Amino acid sequence: MVLVFGVMTLSGGTQNPLVLVQFGAKYNPLIVEGQYWRFITPIFIHIGFTHILMNGITLYFIGQYVEKIFGHTRFLIIFLLSGVVGNFASFAFSDGISAGASTAIFGLFGAFLMLGESFQDNPMIVSLARTFLLFIVLNIAMDLFVSGIDIAGHIGGLVAGFLSAYIVGVNFGKVASIKRIISGIMLLFVAGAILYLGFSKNM
Repeated sequence: MVLVFGVMTLSGGTQNPLVLVQFGAKYNPLIVEGQYWRFITPIFIHIGFTHILMNGITLYFIGQYVEKIFGHTRFLIIFLLSGVVGNFASFAFSDGISAGASTAIFGLFGAFLMLGESFQDNPMIVSLARTFLLFIVLNIAMDLFVSGIDIAGHIGGLVAGFLSAYIVGVNFGKVASIKRIISGIMLLFVAGAILYLGFSKNM
């Protein structure tokens, strides 16, 4: 992300709409034309120094917890699935250019909510889950009053993270198979419905 940010800065600036589109930001008209990779690339693009700084700090602190609990591979799956589904939601509900790892980061918060729901006998996990829940509520509340924030992408990533955490499971405990199956079906349904809505609105 830092490397991409540096290259974009040298190419004309990370807040330049033309540069953002050139490097793969979510831009609905081009997605409709077939550039579906724009559901993935926005995760690695940031708009301005403050954006990448705040996302980087947040990712560092929550990422180390999630990665230790889920393991490297599961962490990557949750991160990418959340980012992509979050960008589906952005495509469906937001017409503007958007980019950033926030969709994926909210997915990591969603993964912690899953832990809090599934492992209520673990005081440390429950405490962390409650802390992150408060952080989520405050962030979404702030999103409502700050212009330019892609709240749809954040909520989409949050839901995808919660469900994908059930699907991949954890290293230290067993998640019931029925919960994993139901979560997989729900994630496919949610992602499919949002994507259908997005193309219906943008065609």
